[in-house]
This record gives sequence, structure tokens and C-alpha cells, in this order.
Amino acid sequence: MRIYENLFIVKPDATEEEIDHLIEQMSKNITTTGGTVDKVEKWGKRRLAYKVEKQREGYYVLLTFTADSQAVREFERRMRVQDSVIKFLTVRIDETLKRIEKRKKVRDKRALRRPKPAPVQPSLAQQMLGGGSEEAHAVPGLPVVPVVHAAPGAPVPAAAESVAEPAAATTQE
Repeated sequence: MRIYENLFIVKPDATEEEIDHLIEQMSKNITTTGGTVDKVEKWGKRRLAYKVEKQREGYYVLLTFTADSQAVREFERRMRVQDSVIKFLTVRIDETLKRIEKRKKVRDKRALRRPKPAPVQPSLAQQMLGGGSEEAHAVPGLPVVPVVHAAPGAPVPAAAESVAEPAAATTQE
């Protein structure tokens, strides 16, 4: 038993009842041959990349099922004879799922080996001043200038303009 995905496109003029009947018919075909239908997703009406049987749109349906190769062969044969199905594609996905699971295990194993970062301890000055204030980083003899975070081209707050003007004057000289 292997896991397969089948995506098929139904003509856009098909009614909801016809689509449900087709899905039920295909699901019954899989279960009678010993398989199981894992998931059915109706994606709805979508535009096709190119015209298929003079149609520009189609109703997409995705079936995920577990079955053997004989069941898939019979399933595809029945898809070909359905008048309402304009295109279909069946893909085996069990190997891909195994590969993804294996990668996940390796990633988890690697994450366990990686050392956890140590928590950042505040400096002695920050502890004495009660947190990360600007005075903790002040250089003796220089005034404390508040840090202004603004996007380029954004208006500068009034308090920051007075600080920014002398710096601009020194660069012009």
C-alpha cells in the first residue's frame, strides 16, 4: 500500500451535485479495491493556465488516498472515461513524506545538540541605575543625548531638532 494524491479538474458547468457524485464514485472505487481515502479537498472553480477541451476554467478536486498500484491503474482508467473530467494527475507521495519526516528528525536531533544561549546579564552600571537607561552608557564630560529612532525622510521631533542642528552646522564648516 502506498500513498497517492490525485488532482482532477471537472468541467466548470458541472453542478455541485454532479461533482459530489463523481467524488463519491471515485472514493467508492478506491475502497472496493482495498484502499482508503484519506482526504478530499474541493478547491473550487479556478482559471486554467491554458485551454483544455475548449475550457478556460475548471473545478479542482484533490483526493489523497492509500492504495496499491492495481487500484491506481483502475482509478485512472475510470478517470479517462468520465466525460466531466477534463484533466487529472496522480502522484505517489509516500516517498516524499518519508524524506520530509527524515529531515525533520535530523533537524530535531541537531537542535538538541545545539547549546542554549545564556541569558544576558545586565552590567553593574545598569543594575545600579535600575535598568538600561541612557545614563548607564554616558561618557563622562559629554552631555546625554536622547536617541531618536525615525525612518529616513520622516519628520524629526522638536527635541531631536535642537540636538541635530549643531551637528549639521559643524559638518558644513
